[in-house]
Amino acid sequence: MQIRAEGLAQHFAKGLRPIYTVYGDEPLLAQEAGDLIRAAARAQGYGERKVFTVAGNHFDWAQVQGAAQALSLFSERQLIDIRIPSGKPGKDGSEALQRYCERLPDDVVTLVTLPRLDKTQLNSAWFMALDGAGASVKVDPVERRALPQWIAQRLAAQGQRVADGEIGQRTLAFFADRVEGNLLAAHQELQKLALLHPAGELSFEQIEAAVLNVARYDVFKLSEAVLGGNVPRLLRMLEGLQAEGEAAVLVHWSLAEDIRALKRVRDAVDAGKPLPMALREARVWGPKERLFERIVPGLRSADITRLVEAAQICDGLVKGLRHPAWPVDPWGGLQRLALLLVEATSRGQKIALQ
Repeated sequence: MQIRAEGLAQHFAKGLRPIYTVYGDEPLLAQEAGDLIRAAARAQGYGERKVFTVAGNHFDWAQVQGAAQALSLFSERQLIDIRIPSGKPGKDGSEALQRYCERLPDDVVTLVTLPRLDKTQLNSAWFMALDGAGASVKVDPVERRALPQWIAQRLAAQGQRVADGEIGQRTLAFFADRVEGNLLAAHQELQKLALLHPAGELSFEQIEAAVLNVARYDVFKLSEAVLGGNVPRLLRMLEGLQAEGEAAVLVHWSLAEDIRALKRVRDAVDAGKPLPMALREARVWGPKERLFERIVPGLRSADITRLVEAAQICDGLVKGLRHPAWPVDPWGGLQRLALLLVEATSRGQKIALQ
């Protein structure tokens, strides 16, 4: 029996199943689904909980069966929490899980937690036994296209919202870009917003400040310094990032991402698209959008080509590959790339103003 994670609360109103299997590679959603199941079990008198983590091929499955059949010392009912991080119970585990599902006690609810499973695992005898004896909950990652709506729903649950219309959509898209691929980070940012601001509407500036403070704030501010042509500030920031032990690869990624974005926008404008549309399609928001509006009109294709080539060389430097015309030190290479980007974008702004 398959249940969607968002349908668990409605499912519990009809009663508990003897066994639940939660599987998927999204830690936050798996944790939340497990928490809902554990809370529902406690509410219905399953007061004692025993946790078993299956690690390696030498796990003693007899202890799980014994715990399920033993009388509880503290409660008439108990929850057996089985965690299989590898998703592979092994031959002994497969047989043990099938036997376990055949003899489920009336006073026990079992929760089995697994990572993402492939087709072979989903069709295995042990998983089909788990699914047939109870209910399965698959937790999938939230795809990028669905992430803004997911964030909006989470904000609404804590009494907050963004502005209506395009401004609100841009705010949600900005938020999504900063937490894509890490719902745990998104969850933490949402909790922070609940602590920082009262219920009601949140502005773009409030979300930008909160999210960037966690999402490698200094690296993103480096981007603003470079695109804004503030050489003294960018040199101080590069020195500070290096002193704090920041990964050179991440700093290169930030600079290279700006170069790629400039290329996408310039190519779109050259193809006849209006600049505002090109910026939206390239996901350029907030302060960076205003910088791009000044830079792109005067930016030459030849400048972008040189920047792309320089970013490729610098990529090799931060990964340990030397180049005869570039500094040996990766941070020296990052400084040179940043200054080349400043030179090109500053020239672009001057041409645009003429």
